[in-house]
Amino acid sequence: MKLSLLADGLGTIEGEAATEISSLTADSRAVAHGALFAALPGTKADGSRFVPDAEAKGAAAVLCASEARVETVFPLVRCDDPRHALAVMAARFFGAHPENVVAVTGTAGKTSIATFTRQIWQQSGYAAASIGTTGVVSPGRDAYGTLTTPDPVELARLMADLASEGVTHAAMEASSHGLDQRRLDGVALKAAAFTNLGHDHLDYHPDAESYFQAKMRLFTTLLPKGAPAVINADDAWSGRAIEVATGVSARVMTVGRKGDFLTLKRLEHERSRQIAEIEAEGRLYRVVLPLAGNFQMSNALVAAGLAIATGVPVSEALAALEKLKGAAGRLELAGTTDEGAPVFVDYAHKPEALENVLSSVRPFTTGRVIVVVGCGGDRDRAKRPMMGEIATRLADIVIVTDDNPRSEEPAAIRAEIMAAAPGATEIGDRREAIREAVRLAAAGDSVVIAGKGHEIGQTVGDTTHHFSDHEEVESAIAERAK
Repeated sequence: MKLSLLADGLGTIEGEAATEISSLTADSRAVAHGALFAALPGTKADGSRFVPDAEAKGAAAVLCASEARVETVFPLVRCDDPRHALAVMAARFFGAHPENVVAVTGTAGKTSIATFTRQIWQQSGYAAASIGTTGVVSPGRDAYGTLTTPDPVELARLMADLASEGVTHAAMEASSHGLDQRRLDGVALKAAAFTNLGHDHLDYHPDAESYFQAKMRLFTTLLPKGAPAVINADDAWSGRAIEVATGVSARVMTVGRKGDFLTLKRLEHERSRQIAEIEAEGRLYRVVLPLAGNFQMSNALVAAGLAIATGVPVSEALAALEKLKGAAGRLELAGTTDEGAPVFVDYAHKPEALENVLSSVRPFTTGRVIVVVGCGGDRDRAKRPMMGEIATRLADIVIVTDDNPRSEEPAAIRAEIMAAAPGATEIGDRREAIREAVRLAAAGDSVVIAGKGHEIGQTVGDTTHHFSDHEEVESAIAERAK
């Protein structure tokens, strides 16, 4: 594609505008002959430093900020927001994408909502996909992922691939990082959703208000005027989200106990399911959700709202909730001990998520709640005592262990959790911690292994070792049975 078409309306071209571009990348190591290299300003390094490397590898053009000090013999595109420009260029370069794309933001629940929305669409006969933390799932693929929101070039390529596979509906997660870094700016949305806001990513955002505003870009910048905005009405930040969405002329559809569009009138909890009465369009529906936990009902209602916003009849969407399967690593039953104690694996690595999952297992636990919990290194340290306090308040037995310590000293991370977890047991080795939790479980108890969920690796220093909570639970149960 010619540079003039790629950059049209995005900035000023210095040099030959008719230059043919064969690929795009913001990684100088991935530059191939004929590529446009995006020299993006970053928190750790400025991409303009790598322009010589990109040129040496055959770059045909460079994208940079208007004020960047870049010298090159190749065509240069200067713009005020190069991250936005890269996302739009990538969308233009790869072209097609599914006709109906929706995105969901919030601290917790994004993965489940994207997964549930895909399943509801599938039950209505649509070729559907979900994109997020657990990877990409579509009729033709089930690929593990590592980023909640892919980089804009990879996302545009993925959208084109899904469209070529015949996918017409796609639900994706929109992380605060992804929104702030303009990764979704090239995606044409049909609807968007907000779940909740809790304590997370304050190592990246300066404060909670900045975190919230980053998420609100989904409504203020990316969602077309008049398009549906599905909002969980039961969160402390819901009112603010509704104000923002209303202020940009979105068609607000609230769901939940306080929701106007899908109103949760009554909810009964059983061991592995919930029975709900939901009012919609003046009619009362009885729905049996085959998943435990208030948060799962909240997620299911947001997903139903997104499906309805994209053409699924209300009755079909609510009926589909009765066949939902939980997202990988989200209060997922990983095994049952010989005495009948369930062992759940959950991705809860944030305070609110840990509180949700522990509160969810309590109603059907006649004995003790046992939790294994840790915190990641090189991340928001303020979460650590909060996680310890929640664990000791809501569980009967708490084992503090390692999560992904990364470059930090594991013992120091555990100490910050233990400081707010009186009575907790410290077992640094995660494998041994899981074995101890399973060993302690008696009839009537419930065990929760929190923090890593679907992940299949543990990062210590610069090395990621294979590690699966699911596999360790299975092994611990097998050892106990001997």
